[in-house]
Amino acid sequence: MQVGLKDPENRPLFERITGDSPLLLHVPHAGTHVPQDLRAALKPEALDLSDTDWHMDRIARDLLPKGASLMTATVTRYAADLNRPSDDTPLYTGATTGLMSTIDFDGGPLYRPGAEPTPDQQAARIATYWDPYHAALTAEIDRIRGAHGYCVMLDLHSIRSHVPRLFDGRLPDLNLGSNSGTSCAPELAEAAEAALKQSDFSMVHNGRFKGGHITRHYGRPDQNVHVLQIEIAQDCYMLEETPWTYLPDRADRLKVALARLVGVMDAFQPELAGS
Repeated sequence: MQVGLKDPENRPLFERITGDSPLLLHVPHAGTHVPQDLRAALKPEALDLSDTDWHMDRIARDLLPKGASLMTATVTRYAADLNRPSDDTPLYTGATTGLMSTIDFDGGPLYRPGAEPTPDQQAARIATYWDPYHAALTAEIDRIRGAHGYCVMLDLHSIRSHVPRLFDGRLPDLNLGSNSGTSCAPELAEAAEAALKQSDFSMVHNGRFKGGHITRHYGRPDQNVHVLQIEIAQDCYMLEETPWTYLPDRADRLKVALARLVGVMDAFQPELAGS
């Protein structure tokens, strides 16, 4: 496992395994490092990091096929959300959180009164976290595409199964997103959906979670980059409250289903655009 780039505290912004196949697994929201200045500004209860995609980096490593690449962020999404555009344009019409959200998924305040980031602080965080991370992700996609003519990326996410502010009822177990069919070749999206339907987990394709900024921005099948997002209900593999315990028996069952998805993506060979 390689580490890449450093923040002002000399901490890596991401960890990476560099492979030699066209497949890249990517985990932008599992980071738990809280920079010191942010830690001082957050409310004590926010330091529980309840909106983290807990253990998704572990699951991605377990799923990684031989030769595939992996990139996982290490810094909390509260510093700067890597799955939001840098101009913070809303991605969804309903309730959501932003690039530098001041509230958590439930709508509760993250910051101590008066400690919310100023415009200058927000700009500094974009320059410190968001810009270099996306430069590195872009370079990794370009490296893979340069070597093989195309890149296939799975963007892995998870969220608590019940978040009333964001969606009604219980979220389906597996939420596949292809940005309404635009972020990858149709045959890949169809094969991915079919692979997930082989399990007894509930699933939906392009439901509440169609894909965030990463899927929408990098998924360019006309440029030989094919991206899918998977959003997973966390009670499929972990305890959905602090201390956010990983549950191996549940996780092993989930990984069987996810391995089918990863296998389909690993085997995918698109017709190259522009060739």
